[in-house]
Amino acid sequence: MKTHSIKFNFIMNALLTLSSVIFPIITFPYISRVLGVRGSGDVAAALSTVSYFTMFASLGVPTYGIRACARVRDDKAKLSQTVQELLIINAVTTAAIYLIFFGCLAVVPKFNGQKELLMVVSISIILNTMGMQWLYNALEQYSYITVCSLSFKVLGIILMFAMIHSPDDYLKYGAISAISSYGSGIMNFINMRKYVSLKKTEFYDFKRHMKPLFTFFFMSAATSIYLNLDMVMLWLMKTNWDTGIYNAAIKIKTVLVNLVTSLGTVLLPRMSFYIEKGEQEAFKNTVTKAFRFVTVAATGMMIFFMIFAKESILILSGDAFLPAILPMQLLMITLLLIGLSNITGMQILTPMGQEDKVLKSIVAGAVVDFTLNLVLIPRYASTGAAFATVMAETIVVIVQFIYLRDILKGLLKNIQYFKIIAALILGSAGAILLKVNMNFDGSSTFMRLVIMAAEAIVFFALYGGSLLLMKEPLIMEMKEMGINMLKRKK
Repeated sequence: MKTHSIKFNFIMNALLTLSSVIFPIITFPYISRVLGVRGSGDVAAALSTVSYFTMFASLGVPTYGIRACARVRDDKAKLSQTVQELLIINAVTTAAIYLIFFGCLAVVPKFNGQKELLMVVSISIILNTMGMQWLYNALEQYSYITVCSLSFKVLGIILMFAMIHSPDDYLKYGAISAISSYGSGIMNFINMRKYVSLKKTEFYDFKRHMKPLFTFFFMSAATSIYLNLDMVMLWLMKTNWDTGIYNAAIKIKTVLVNLVTSLGTVLLPRMSFYIEKGEQEAFKNTVTKAFRFVTVAATGMMIFFMIFAKESILILSGDAFLPAILPMQLLMITLLLIGLSNITGMQILTPMGQEDKVLKSIVAGAVVDFTLNLVLIPRYASTGAAFATVMAETIVVIVQFIYLRDILKGLLKNIQYFKIIAALILGSAGAILLKVNMNFDGSSTFMRLVIMAAEAIVFFALYGGSLLLMKEPLIMEMKEMGINMLKRKK
């Protein structure tokens, strides 16, 4: 089976991740203005709520499946057996979760009040199971994943502009959001016969999967607590207006986190393969590059969007969402924190078979998040939820760094922090100087976009240019890669 280089896979996954940036930029300004704070908040809360049921239905398969399939991808018989076993487990759990879901609609008053919306959005549960994204990630079929996912995202954009015209269209928005995010699962299910046989094997060994599946499930459950619990708790403890405000901040944070962690999605199957084959040097070199990428990319985006939080909110959501500025600025800190924990947890501990340590770190973060949400949301609403999320991510990073302190001592020495900090200061100074001389508030929406684009160009040109002049290793490697690509074209 043909596998591409990490660089090719990263480019494909970067394109997919970029679509996750472009999609909200195109649709969210329109949706937030048509549906308003409450309408967009209702759909965001419903999506967050259903994500819990999706998580239980998945039972840890999305992450464990990548590792399990990557280890046997060179043996079609073993791969087919593994896929069939995981698919059967997933089908049983999905059926059970749907029964529980419909039971909740009947007995939970808050659920019953949004019954239609929750039922519409719940299509994502079955589509997620059918999608088997873990199989395609394990086989590193990123070109297929990218094309298929992009197709459904484009379809979603078309449907949103064609069908969403008033606040009453929030049900349509819920359905379109679910289909654009999970609709590719239909194609994945049909296409899997190219890689595996569905002919029944002589013996199914479900037992061998149960322990790691439950470990990964508890990891997903704990992660979901501090990724989605803030939105759900806001919905339950405050008002629809509060969830709508917080959703505006979360949308921007989610897009940027996807960019920062995009490399991790590509590296997990490759890192598992390195560990299985005992290629320790390749493993360490790849981890070092991942740290450089996250440090350079996450800090740049974090500082830029902290400085230009108001501009981002006004462009994407409008004046009604201005209270989202402070929550957004707090959430920007998580770009670096999540990027780091993605490396330590998903790229080091998980391929090494130490997912129990990842689970412990996530549980610690989840406990902190739940406790702080409980205390802070009643008084500080979305700002309290954002602060709780930052603290939860901080705890996760600290615990994982403690577990890996011996390994990280050597790897973190290769990060040139002074150069990154100096470049950030220079980029920030240039962008702020431009900001104070621009009449952003008094400009039209189009001019606001132009001004924001100019500020981004100045910031990242100064930031990237400074790193290039100081010969930061990641930037130099990217420069070398660009030169080689140009030579090949000639």
